[in-house]
Amino acid sequence: MNKALRSCALFAVMILVAHAAFAQGQLDVKPYDPATEPNIDMYIRNWRESLPRHTHGSIIEREILFANDGDPMRPKEVGAVLTNLQAFSHGVLNTKDSTIPVTLEDKQEIFYIESGKGTITAGSTTADLYPGVGVIVPPGIEFTIANKCEKPMGMYIFTEDIPDGFVPKKEIVVRDENVIEFASSSVHWSHCYKGLFRKDDGLSTLKGMGPVWFAPMTMGQPHSHGEDEEEVWFALEGDITIMLGKQLRKLPVGSAYKIPPNGMTPHSTINNGEEFVKVFWFKLEQ
Repeated sequence: MNKALRSCALFAVMILVAHAAFAQGQLDVKPYDPATEPNIDMYIRNWRESLPRHTHGSIIEREILFANDGDPMRPKEVGAVLTNLQAFSHGVLNTKDSTIPVTLEDKQEIFYIESGKGTITAGSTTADLYPGVGVIVPPGIEFTIANKCEKPMGMYIFTEDIPDGFVPKKEIVVRDENVIEFASSSVHWSHCYKGLFRKDDGLSTLKGMGPVWFAPMTMGQPHSHGEDEEEVWFALEGDITIMLGKQLRKLPVGSAYKIPPNGMTPHSTINNGEEFVKVFWFKLEQ
């Protein structure tokens, strides 16, 4: 299917979806009003827009989304939208490099590998790192990460607080999405989802997280979430379009968005191409 036909097909699908959703009362029927509705471009950001900083001794880290210090419905900066997660960033560990030994205090980190190969060593445990592997690193455990290949190792980093009453795991938790079975292929119409981590795996503030694939010429059901919920999606592979509120945006690889937490802003992932696309989802407890 050529580009023009794909565009026409997308337009037709959006009309049908909107008509069905409006008829069922799922979406706000009023035209977009910038005076009263969230500016969705404040909630979308790519890690390439951030200046680099060194963490863990040698990880080149760039923020994607960061803390909101005011009204979560009126961010002061693009990407300043997080209200529960401490930080969400992208990191690169250069060829044959390794981190210094690090022991986290009053927080824990989750690493999700997108490219390259290496290892993580924590206490007496060493695990291989490669695309699709996720690792929860609890506080109080000294760990190092080493790049073992001939190209940089890319990763996404999630930083969680340790709430009162939470009991962290005593060792790292490692999951490989490549051997996890699909949990669904039909939730919200077309989400092909694998659950990487759940609450009982050792997450402290996150409720769940994992990759989601969309088959060619499919889209997720537009839907909204409750007020004050923190749900974030980011792009990993392919040509991805999103619906956020009453508008469409491209979501280049490395970009993430948070759904404005007003309880009435719908979102959907749209694959208008001929190949599968891959995104990643995570959500925090209220």
